[in-house]
Amino acid sequence: MTRPARESILPLDLPSGPDFSAEAAALREGARRVCGIDEAGRGPLAGPVVAAAVILDPENIPQGLDDSKKLSETEREALAEEIWRTAHVAVVAASAERIDRTDILRATLWAMARAVRALPVESDHALIDGRDVPPGLACPGRALIKGDGRSVSIAAASIVAKTSRDAMMIDLAAACPGYGFERHKGYGSKLHREAILRLGPSPYHRLSFAPMRAMIGR
Repeated sequence: MTRPARESILPLDLPSGPDFSAEAAALREGARRVCGIDEAGRGPLAGPVVAAAVILDPENIPQGLDDSKKLSETEREALAEEIWRTAHVAVVAASAERIDRTDILRATLWAMARAVRALPVESDHALIDGRDVPPGLACPGRALIKGDGRSVSIAAASIVAKTSRDAMMIDLAAACPGYGFERHKGYGSKLHREAILRLGPSPYHRLSFAPMRAMIGR
C-alpha cells in the first residue's frame, strides 16, 4: 500500500526572510499606507535609542531587505540609501536623559510613536517589531514578535534605525573623544567599560542602567 502523502513540516518550508504578507493583509482590510516601525539601541550604555518608521512603495520594494543584524555594514548602508530614496521615512531619537527619566521601554515606545507622526505622509496602519503597540500611536497598529524577520516594512525600519543610530554615535565620538563611540556605538564592550572607569560618564551615558551604576558607584 502506498503511504498517503502528508504536508511537509520541515524547516525548509518556513519563509526564508521577511515578506509583504502582513502589509498586504492590512491593505486588503482598507489601509492605504502601511508603515513598519523598529528601533536600534535599546541595550547600549550610552547614546540614544532610535526609532524609524518606513512606508514602502509596494511597487518598488528594495531587494535584500532583512533584519539589520543579519546584514553587513556595507549591505545596511546600501539598503538604507535605497530606502531613503524610494520610501517615506522618519527617524526619532530618545536621548539618554529621557531614558533615565522614564525607562528604556517607555523611551523606545515614545520614539516609535513620534516617528509615525513625523512621516511625510499619513500612515493608516502600523506594524511594530516586538510585543508592544506604542501608546499614542497615530494609527491602528499590530505588534509582530521578530517582525524584522517577517515584514519587509519592519526590516526596512530596522535598517534605517540602525544606520541612523550608528551615524549619531560617530558624531558623539567627535563631541566626546576618548570613549570610542565610533567603534562600539555605546555598547558595553571592554574598551567602553575601561573608558568609563578612566574618564567617568559623559552627558550621553545612561546612568540608570545597572552596569553604569555599578561602575560609577551609584
